[in-house]
Amino acid sequence: MIARTWHGVTEASKADEYLEYLNKTGIPEYRLTQGNLGVYVLRRIEGNRAHFLLLTLWESEDAIKRFAGSNMEKAKYYPEDERFLLELEQKVTHYEVLVVP
Repeated sequence: MIARTWHGVTEASKADEYLEYLNKTGIPEYRLTQGNLGVYVLRRIEGNRAHFLLLTLWESEDAIKRFAGSNMEKAKYYPEDERFLLELEQKVTHYEVLVVP
């Protein structure tokens, strides 16, 4: 199993609106991708910024590529992400999952 993490930052005042946007765009696409084993959305408010960490679980690199394209290290963005995000981080991180509950 492979874990994929992506990090993004919005203004805290837009945090709830961005979560709604995620629930309409990326989250459904993750869930509909064959080989996706789960998606978690974590949020931390720090002052006037909201940090989002998306953790997705995948059965294989091929499954990740079905979602992300051939360059699975490249972050995937949606049309209105620029309206919310303070920076578009270009890379995601992958981890081999060694222990599961």
